[in-house]
Amino acid sequence: MIISFANQKGGAGKTTLATHLAHVIALAKRKVLLVDCDPQGSASGWAAAREEASPFPVVQMARDTLHRDLPAILKDYEHCVIDTPPRVSALARSAILASDLVLIPVQPSSYDVWAAGETVGLVQEAQQFKPDIKAVFCINRRITGTAIGREIEAALSELPFPVLKTAIAQRVAFAESSAGYTVLESAFNSTAANEIKTLSKEILKLMGMKSW
Repeated sequence: MIISFANQKGGAGKTTLATHLAHVIALAKRKVLLVDCDPQGSASGWAAAREEASPFPVVQMARDTLHRDLPAILKDYEHCVIDTPPRVSALARSAILASDLVLIPVQPSSYDVWAAGETVGLVQEAQQFKPDIKAVFCINRRITGTAIGREIEAALSELPFPVLKTAIAQRVAFAESSAGYTVLESAFNSTAANEIKTLSKEILKLMGMKSW
């Protein structure tokens, strides 16, 4: 399965979620490749910052031919996670077209909802060529107990894709993980880690799979 994290607004948390989901898949003893197609190289920088080898390979492929190039590269892998660039671009279009599932992280802000609308347009464009592409929203960096945290679901309900039940809260642990590790390494049984595990399970259910 190929899963891309896409949102045309920078800072939505795509890289954090991409590295964490790839780690969940790796912990399930499956061969997973994380593809960094963002020219800024955030996921590649994450891997380079590690003191030990990454639990999964990370390759930088900022190519607008990604959808054509990936099949040959993935012949030795069971799953692929793609970290896409911000902004509407040929790179983002190619990554979405390569995907089976597009996960759109949205922070609880009006700006993120507006940007999500642009991403919806890209997905719908890709679906004209590849109708089986699925897309869902994931609320990221939710601040518990705030009005905007509760209102974001209502705002997203006006867009054509469903919202995952699992919301990822704003936590220091996730911010610190940008130094080159995941919360699954630093605190496997923490609330942050459990949110990622729950997100993984919901994705599996959405795609009709019991395990990775």
